Amino acid sequence: MLKTGSNSANPFSLGKLVPIVILLALFTALFGSWYTVDQGERGVLLRNGKIIGTAEPGLGFKAPLIDTVVKISTQTHTTSYQQLQAYSRDQQPATLRASVTFSVPPDRVEEVYANFKSIDAMIARLLDRQVPTQIENVFGKYTAISVVQERIKFGIDVTAAITNAIKGPIEINSVQIENIDFSNAYEKSVEDRMRAEVEVQTQLQNLEKERVSAQIAVTQAQAQADSQLARAKAEAESIRIKGIAEASAIKSRAEALAQNQNLVELTKAEKWDGKLPTTMLPTGTLPFIDAKTSK
Repeated sequence: MLKTGSNSANPFSLGKLVPIVILLALFTALFGSWYTVDQGERGVLLRNGKIIGTAEPGLGFKAPLIDTVVKISTQTHTTSYQQLQAYSRDQQPATLRASVTFSVPPDRVEEVYANFKSIDAMIARLLDRQVPTQIENVFGKYTAISVVQERIKFGIDVTAAITNAIKGPIEINSVQIENIDFSNAYEKSVEDRMRAEVEVQTQLQNLEKERVSAQIAVTQAQAQADSQLARAKAEAESIRIKGIAEASAIKSRAEALAQNQNLVELTKAEKWDGKLPTTMLPTGTLPFIDAKTSK
């Protein structure tokens, strides 16, 4: 009989494979026991699928083969919602676009994994169910005009409604209402209404301007009339005072002349230029000469 060969001639004998397997196992255990968690994350430490703790950012050690680490982001995330349909209180349809900014508190990453396994699953089960509903509910409390005029208040109300409605390991940082789009017919009616209101306001401003201008003209005319009246009164008073002074002077002079006849003659003499008249009547007398006074 022919023999196929002995085991000693096989280069891959069991005795040679065992050390290699042991080295591979040691190598895997050594390098599989270390893990790192980045800043902005927390690690959920699992042992055979059971949560046994959390891991902070940095280098960590775990039992090889039986322990695993699932990383949960604690950074800020934003999810957007397009084409949200809602009706205002006055039954005007609108399409809204919104975004929600949120984060996971670091001390609640175990809850995230236990209930949702991942951030995406948490978004689908918490945010995606509540955000459209709460926006629609709050939008229905506003009229189409008021939601535009009070957009900041509307955003605050939506944020409060979503925050109160969502219960879970999530922190709502902000809700942004990025756009509110009404139907074309309604937007045109609003545009026409605003144009009419602007026209009315313009007319009112013009009327007010004319009223003010008229009031200014009346005030200027009154001031001018008062000025002329005051000037006339001043002139009349001046004339009256001047007349009183002149009358007083005439009276004083008449009294003085009446009391002193010689003063009359002196005044005549002072005003005579020394020339006799060239023509005299037969019965006339020489002017300004009082014979008795001359003696």
